[in-house]
Amino acid sequence: MLDAVLRRLIPRYQDTHDPAVRERYGLLAGGVGLGLNLLLFSGKLLAGILTGAISVTADAFNNLSDAAGSAVTLVGFKLASQRADQRHPFGHGRIEYLAGLAVSLLILLVGVELGRGSIEKILRPQQTNPTPLALGLLILSILVKLWMGWFYGALGKRSQSAALCAAAADSRSDVLATSAVLAGLAASHLLQLPLDGWLGLLVAVLILRTGWGAARDTLDPLLGTPPDPAVVADIEALILSDPRILGLHDLVIHDYGPGRRMMSVHAEVPADGSLVELHEVIDRAERELAQRFGLEAVIHLDPVETGNPLLNRLRTAAGELARELDAAATVHDVRLAPDGQLLFDVVVPYDVALSDQQVRDTLTEKLLAREPDCRPLIGVDRSHVL
Repeated sequence: MLDAVLRRLIPRYQDTHDPAVRERYGLLAGGVGLGLNLLLFSGKLLAGILTGAISVTADAFNNLSDAAGSAVTLVGFKLASQRADQRHPFGHGRIEYLAGLAVSLLILLVGVELGRGSIEKILRPQQTNPTPLALGLLILSILVKLWMGWFYGALGKRSQSAALCAAAADSRSDVLATSAVLAGLAASHLLQLPLDGWLGLLVAVLILRTGWGAARDTLDPLLGTPPDPAVVADIEALILSDPRILGLHDLVIHDYGPGRRMMSVHAEVPADGSLVELHEVIDRAERELAQRFGLEAVIHLDPVETGNPLLNRLRTAAGELARELDAAATVHDVRLAPDGQLLFDVVVPYDVALSDQQVRDTLTEKLLAREPDCRPLIGVDRSHVL
C-alpha cells in the first residue's frame, strides 16, 4: 500500500540518495504531520475544556508542538535539498539534522512547561468531568497517532532520515501518553480520586524522555559517529578484491547529511608496481564505491616495499608487538628511511587506556629488546575502524 502511494507521489521514490527524492519524502511527511497534528490539537483542546483536565490540555499542547515540529521538518527538508554552492561546497544536507534537533528542543520545552503546570494542579487539585465526546476524541487520537508512528517510521527507514525517525518516536510516545491520560481519567472519575495533576506530570515526563532521545539521535551525526562496521567490511572487501591492493588503513567517512558522504582511505600497493596501472585500479574502486554506497571516495596510494628481508622482519615484529598491547592494534607505513631509521604508525582503539606517548614508549622498548640495532620512530593513531 505505502509503495503504491509513494510511487504515485514521488518519482523514483527508491532512489533516496537523490536530494530531490529526499525533499519529497520530507514534504510528504511534514505536510501529513502538520495537518493531522493541528486536527488532534483542536480535538484534544476541546476535550480538555469539556473535562477541565490539565492532563488532556497538556496532551493537546503536545500535539501543537508536534505540528510545529512538522513545520520545521518541512522547512528543513526544503533547505537541505539545495545544491552545493560556493559558500557551502559540501551541500546543505546537515540542515536536516538541525531540523531534527529543533524538533527535539520544541518537545523538551513543551515537556518542561507541562510539568510545571501539572505540579501546580497536584498542589491544588480539581475534580474532572470526562464526557463521552471527550473520551471518544482521545480514543480517536490514539488511533491516529498509531498510524502516524508507523507512517513516519516507514518513511524514515526508507530515507534514513534522523528527523523522520525522531518524529516516529514522538508519535509512539504520544500513544502511551494519551493512553495513560484516558485510563487515568476513567479511573479518576470512577474512584473519585484527584489523579489529573499526576497524569499530567506523567505525560510531561514521557514528553521529556522522547525529546531527550530525539535530541541525542540528531546530535550524534552532527558531532560525528563511527560508520557501520558492516558497511566498513563491505567497503574493504570491494577495494581489496583486486590482488594488487595489499592492505588498507586510515579509513574515514565524513557525513555531510543524508545522501552526501565522503570517504578517504590509504591503500597499500607494491612499491615496484606500475604507477599508471595502480592508478587505474584505484580509479575503478572509487567509481564502484560511488555506485554501490553513494560515497565520494578519495583513495591515497601508499607504496609498500615487499622484497626487503630486513624490512619484512621488522614489519612482522612491529605488528606482533602492537597486538600484545591490544588484540585489535595494527601497524602500517612501515619503511626504512635512507639513514636506516625504522618509521611506522601504530593504530590503537580509543578505549586503550595508555596515552599516545606510553604506547610509543612501550613499543619502542619492546622492539629494541627484539631488534637492538633498529632505531624506531613511531606515530600513534586512534581509530574506531581497525
